[in-house]
Amino acid sequence: MQDTGYSRGFSLVELLLAMVVTGVILTAVVALAFALKTADDVTDDMSEKQAQVRFATLRISELIRHCKLICGTPGNSLAVWRSDDNDDGLINTREIVLIERGIGADLLRLCEFPSSDTSTVNLSNITALDPDVYSVTYVTLIPQCSDVQFSLDASPPHTKLVSISFDLVENNVVRRYQINATLLCWAGNLLNTDGDALVSDDDWK
Repeated sequence: MQDTGYSRGFSLVELLLAMVVTGVILTAVVALAFALKTADDVTDDMSEKQAQVRFATLRISELIRHCKLICGTPGNSLAVWRSDDNDDGLINTREIVLIERGIGADLLRLCEFPSSDTSTVNLSNITALDPDVYSVTYVTLIPQCSDVQFSLDASPPHTKLVSISFDLVENNVVRRYQINATLLCWAGNLLNTDGDALVSDDDWK
């Protein structure tokens, strides 16, 4: 008996159909991979910015809470007398920390003067404190934000409550954040009767 069975390959239609199915599957895999990568990037961006906000809140809250006085608002900054390191009852340059918001109110950072001499700074000329004159150290808290605003309950040096607000873009959504801090050790006893200069404890008594 003659064997009528035979082997045959795929027809052209079958090959085209297989290629179409394979293309659809590959397209779906690529789209899924892209979606997962985008979601991962969004998560990383939000995590990074949330970490920046937490770090900024911690540093600023601790600085304001334990400082002696809010001295003034030179330029776009908030001048803080963080402590009386040498216990002389005077504001030394190296004891000042500037909370800066940048010329365009688009960042938040600390400016310190650790290498400065022990020259004193008067409340009346705190606005003349120029970081370009001294050797300074910067600590960036929020590198990219917008509309940074300082709100004070009273004009320096009578300020006891500080509020710093700013906008931050997260996942293409603008969110408004606010950092509030209250002085616990306001050195009002070192101010003269007009509240515009420091006096020693002996002079005050």
